[in-house]
Amino acid sequence: DIKNLVCSSLTEARGIQKITQKQLAEITGIYQADISNIERGKANPSIETLERLAKGMNLKLKISFEKDA
Repeated sequence: DIKNLVCSSLTEARGIQKITQKQLAEITGIYQADISNIERGKANPSIETLERLAKGMNLKLKISFEKDA
């Protein structure tokens, strides 16, 4: 499911970057509570929000559509 993929990817990226939700919020201007909700799968972030989060961690956002087997 897409929410699980987004929340696990964001959490993993923050871990690799060694950045807290609070630090990411300060960098991006996105509320820490919103970042927390995204990571818990309780939010539907826009592409723009995901781009801001990725940029805040000096990463590129990659989205792909793949055909089901």
